[in-house]
Amino acid sequence: MRHGRVLLLVSAGLLSFSLSPILVRLASDAPAVTIAVWRTLFAVVFLTPFAAGKTASEVRRLTGREWALITLAGILLGMHFIAWIDSIYYTTVASASVLFATNPIFIAILGFWILRERLHRRIMVAIVIAVIGAVLIALGDASDAARPNAEFGNLLALSSAFLFACYLLIGRVVRRKSSWFAYVYPLYVVVAVTVGAYALVSGTALLGFDMRIYALCALMALGPQLLGHGSFNYAVKYVPTAILGAAGLVEPVLAGIWAWLLFDEVPAAPAIVGALVVLAALGMIYYYRLSLGSGPVVLEAESTSG
Repeated sequence: MRHGRVLLLVSAGLLSFSLSPILVRLASDAPAVTIAVWRTLFAVVFLTPFAAGKTASEVRRLTGREWALITLAGILLGMHFIAWIDSIYYTTVASASVLFATNPIFIAILGFWILRERLHRRIMVAIVIAVIGAVLIALGDASDAARPNAEFGNLLALSSAFLFACYLLIGRVVRRKSSWFAYVYPLYVVVAVTVGAYALVSGTALLGFDMRIYALCALMALGPQLLGHGSFNYAVKYVPTAILGAAGLVEPVLAGIWAWLLFDEVPAAPAIVGALVVLAALGMIYYYRLSLGSGPVVLEAESTSG
C-alpha cells in the first residue's frame, strides 16, 4: 500500500516538476530572483493554515541538530531555486532541464561519501543508462543558439543540480525521524528567508509587476514546489535518494514535450532517442525494484575505518 502511494505521489510530483521551466518562461518578464521570492513565499502562505496542533508541537520538539540540518537544507534549496530559475533566462528549457537532471550522479557520489549508501549494481547500471539518455537530449539541443549566454545558463543549471542533490540528501537524514510537515514547513520558511535576503541584498524589485506574474508564481508554489518537492520530501524517507534523482530524469522528457507544444521548440532526433532511453532506464529501475522484492536496494557500504 505504501509503495503504491509513494509511486503515485512521485509521479504527480514529476508531472508538476515538468511544468516548472514552462511557468518560469511564461513569467520571464520579471527577474528570476523575484519569481523565486514570490514562489517560496506563496508556498509558506499556503502551508501556514495547517501549521497548528500536533504538527506544530512536533516542530517545537525538533532538536538543535535537526534545526541546523533543516536550516542548511533550506539555504541550499533557496540557492537552487535562484540558480535554476535564472538558468531558464539564458538557455533553452531542454538544456536547463537535462543539466539539472545530472543530479543523480551527485546524489550517488555524495550518498556513498556521506551516508555510506551503496546502491545495488543493477540499479546503478540503470541510473547510468538514464544519465546517458539525458546527455543525448542535451546533444540534440546543443545546436539551438536562440538563447543568449547559453553557457552561463548551462552552468547555473548544473549548479542547481548539485545544490538539489545536497538538499535531498539532508532531507533523507532529517526525515528518518520527523514527519513530512514537521520537516517541510520550517524548510520552506528558511527557503523564503534565504531568497528574500538575496533579493534585498541584490536590490531586486518585488512589487509593481503585472498580476499575471504573481499568479504564475502562485502556480509554481502549488505545483512544482508543494506537489513536486513535497512529494520528493515525502518519498525520501522510503526511497533511496539516487533512485529519486533518477526518477527526476523523466522531467526533461516531459518539459521538452511541453516546450514543443507551447514554444515550438521542436526536439532533434538525438533528443527523441535520449528521451526513449531515459524512459527505458526508468522502467528498468522499477522492474529491478520489484524483482529485488525484500532484497536490499541500498547496500551498506564497507567501512573504511579499519
